[in-house]
Amino acid sequence: MKTMAAGSFKVHCLAVMDEVQAKRETVVITKHGKPVAKLVPVEKGADDIYNFLAGKGVITGDIVSAAISHEEWGELS
Repeated sequence: MKTMAAGSFKVHCLAVMDEVQAKRETVVITKHGKPVAKLVPVEKGADDIYNFLAGKGVITGDIVSAAISHEEWGELS
């Protein structure tokens, strides 16, 4: 795993991103010698944090009408 100072990463950011994509190698970015971030290649086909449940749910029943009637609501108050 390659490490790189934050200042150097700032200057060469786009080139480093291209290298991570091409070589599939992780780069750790450091500040004052301490790791603060990790740049990793994206895994193709892996679920993303966004939209990972798309198509996995099913709507059953009426989702527009109230869950309980006005009469039942009156009894609860």
